[in-house]
Amino acid sequence: MYTLFKVNINWGAYTICAIMILLLFPSLSWYSYFALLIALHQFFLLFFSMNSVIPIRYLLGSFMCLQMFIGPVLAYNGLDKYQYFMYQMKVPEAVYFSYALPAVILFILGLHINAKKLDGEVPDVKKISEFTAQNSKLAYWLIGIGFGASLVGGFFGSELGFVFYLIGSAKFIGAFLLILGGTRLKIGPLIIIYGSIILSSLGAGMFHDLLTWLIMLGAVICIKLKPSVFFKIVALFSFIILVIIIQQLKGSYRMAIGKGDSGNVETFTNVFEETQGSGGVFNLKSMAASNVRINQGFIITNIMFTVPDKVPYANGAELMQLLEAAFLPRIIAPNKLKAGDRTIFMKYSGIRIKRNTSMGLSSLGDAYVNFGTFGGAIFMFILGFIYSEVLNVFHKKSKNFPVLILFTTLVFYYPIRPDCELQTILGHLVKSCFLIYIVLIVWQKEFRLWPASMWKKSLS
Repeated sequence: MYTLFKVNINWGAYTICAIMILLLFPSLSWYSYFALLIALHQFFLLFFSMNSVIPIRYLLGSFMCLQMFIGPVLAYNGLDKYQYFMYQMKVPEAVYFSYALPAVILFILGLHINAKKLDGEVPDVKKISEFTAQNSKLAYWLIGIGFGASLVGGFFGSELGFVFYLIGSAKFIGAFLLILGGTRLKIGPLIIIYGSIILSSLGAGMFHDLLTWLIMLGAVICIKLKPSVFFKIVALFSFIILVIIIQQLKGSYRMAIGKGDSGNVETFTNVFEETQGSGGVFNLKSMAASNVRINQGFIITNIMFTVPDKVPYANGAELMQLLEAAFLPRIIAPNKLKAGDRTIFMKYSGIRIKRNTSMGLSSLGDAYVNFGTFGGAIFMFILGFIYSEVLNVFHKKSKNFPVLILFTTLVFYYPIRPDCELQTILGHLVKSCFLIYIVLIVWQKEFRLWPASMWKKSLS
C-alpha cells in the first residue's frame, strides 16, 4: 500500500484541513466526517502526484469520492431541502454509508494493492524523447488521424461510431507526445486541438470530455514543467471555478440551444450574463440545488430503497447482461443492451425518466443490485483490482513501447467517471484496449523504441 500511505503528500496540511472540517461543521455525523477524510486523502494524493505521474488511480479514487461521498454528505447535511423530491436521498445516512463507505474503500484498495510504485502511470520522459527523435512525425500523424476520425465518425452507426470516437481521441495522444517528447511546448497544436473540443462541447452542450481532457493535459504539462505547489494551487482553483461555472450554466445553456440558439461562445456568454442578472453564478441556493450533479448517491439510495424490498437482487443476472454488452459485438449478440438503456435503470432504481433522459446505476449501484451490501463491496474491490492490472500491463509493455503510457489517458478517460453505466465503462475499457493491441500488432515497428545503435544504422 505504498501508493496510499507512504507517498510524498503534506500530512501537516491534511491534518489542519481535517481539524478545520470538525471545527467548522461540529454537527457532522461520524459517517459524514469519515467520508470527508477519505475524500480529502484522495484529493491530496491526486494533487501532490501531478508532477510525476499521469494519475489514473488517484483520479479514479477522487472522482468516486466526489460523487459517492462529497455529494451525499452535502445532501444529508442540509442541501437536500433545495432538491426536487426525485433527487433527494431515499434512505437514512447510516444505511447509505454502511454500504458506500466499505464499497468505495475496497475499490480504492483494489486499485492500489498491486500498484507497486504506480506502475502504468509513470511515463519515462527520457525514452519518450528518444522515441520522438526516432519518429518525429508520429505525433502529427496521430493528431491528423484523430481529427479525421472525429469528422467521419458521425456517418456510421453506434458500434462503428464508437470506434471512430476512440480513434478521434488519438489527437490528444499526439498532443501529449509533442509535450513530453519536445524540448519546448508547442502552443499552436494545443490551441488547435483544445479549441476544437471547446467548440464541439459548446455545440453539443456536453462538457465532460472537455473537462476530463483538460485534467489529462494538466497532468502531462506538470510532468514536463514541474510547477511549484503555489502554481498548482492557482491552477486548481481556476479549474474549480471553471467547473462551477459550467455546472451552473449548462442547464440553461442547453435550453437555449434547444430553443434554436447556436451552440457557441456568444450563446454561452449571454446565458452567463442572464444568470448574473438573476442572482449570479455563485448564488448559494443555486449552487446547492446543483449538488445533484455531483451526488451520485441519490441514485444509490433509490436503488437501496427499491432492492430488495420491491425488486429482488439480480444475483449476477444483471451483471451477465452488462458483460455481454461490454465484451460481445452486436453481430454476435444482436439483443445485447444498448448504451443508455432505460429499462434496467428504471427497474432497479424505481426512478421514472423521460425517453431522451439518460442515467446510469453506476458501478456502485450495479454491484449492489447484483450482490447486496457485502457482496457489492467485494465486487468493487475486484473492479478496482482489474483497473490496476490493466495499468500494470501497460507498464510491462511500455519497456519496449514507452509511448504506450500516454494511451492510458484514452483507455481510462471514461472509466474515471463513476456516474456512468458499468456496461459503457467496461465496453470502453475493452474496446480501447483491443484497438491499441491491434495498432501495436500492425504498426509494431513504428511504435517500438529501437536502441540508438540500430536506429542510427537504419538511417545510414
